[in-house]
Amino acid sequence: MTLPRTQRQWHLLGPERVELREVPLEPPRGEELLVRIEAATTCGTDLKVYRRGGHPRMLRAPCPFGHEMAGVIAASGSDQRLWREGERVVIANSAPCGECRDCARGRFNLCSDLEYLNGAFAEYVLVPERFARRSVYRIPDHLTPEIAALTEPLACAVRCVASVERFLAKAEATGPPTVIVYGAGPLGLLLVALLAERRLDVACADPNPGRLVVARSFGAAIVVEIGRRGGSAPTVLAAAEPMLGVERFDLAIDATGAPEVWLDAAASVRPGGQVVFFGGTAAGVEISIDAQRLHYGELTLAGVFHHRPDDFARALDHLARKTAPFETLLSERRPLGELEAALGSMIARTALKVALSSTVG
Repeated sequence: MTLPRTQRQWHLLGPERVELREVPLEPPRGEELLVRIEAATTCGTDLKVYRRGGHPRMLRAPCPFGHEMAGVIAASGSDQRLWREGERVVIANSAPCGECRDCARGRFNLCSDLEYLNGAFAEYVLVPERFARRSVYRIPDHLTPEIAALTEPLACAVRCVASVERFLAKAEATGPPTVIVYGAGPLGLLLVALLAERRLDVACADPNPGRLVVARSFGAAIVVEIGRRGGSAPTVLAAAEPMLGVERFDLAIDATGAPEVWLDAAASVRPGGQVVFFGGTAAGVEISIDAQRLHYGELTLAGVFHHRPDDFARALDHLARKTAPFETLLSERRPLGELEAALGSMIARTALKVALSSTVG
């Protein structure tokens, strides 16, 4: 296959500053892969990175931008034996070292040398050797590239639900546990879908009525419209009690990353309940928890971050089996050159996610 000498690639330059550049197309070497991107999807993390001009872990400007991607292997390095040209693949945006203490314990998302891959908003991405060995997955024939690109966010939701498996198993011994998910953005909706698949009683709270309609289609038993500044736990509990027959939930998950909503989640669980802080906050943010309620109520507070290789594989299986109407998350499809417009749609909350492609338009 004859490759072009250059490609178009979006670069993050700083807060709300991106630029579409024509850059040299580097050929793969060793075990590297060159993947022609068929679809790259936007997400809430991209939006935070765009507004803040970077991310403390994943990337520092100036740099290539975007991390949810699916495509076709266009070329491989001379030492590559696992993959061949023409295979359709989805690429995880991180690769653990496999050797550190946390990797040895199976906590690959906490790897002390976790590497990240950015550059999805482009025509091609050069996949490093570590990623080619551990973070590339074949796409089932019937999956479109746009849906396959959703594997990364769904893997994060899979990790969140996996983190509470033991708690849910104990709670299920006495009946279906009750769960509240704060936030009906893409990740909140994916959490609703995974929890509803377990036949749990799931409530979802969000300020956007249109997103709550989508939450219903993803399996939410109850939806509650709330304000944007926190303090909504009483509203949620009042709406849920007549339908669930309980004063508080067994499990509360924040999928917003807003510290005031973290507090709403903590205020929504019963004694012995669990709170999961899934949405990430900015560096330096602190919250105050009622220590007496934490102690005497034996609450469990937990943070959940990112995903592991087995989460990624399970997420791809969910997409292949179409366990939820995942296509609903893709509000728009735009050509690669319209990244700024795509991010604008997300800022205006008129789009959940946008799929970008150099072949669209």
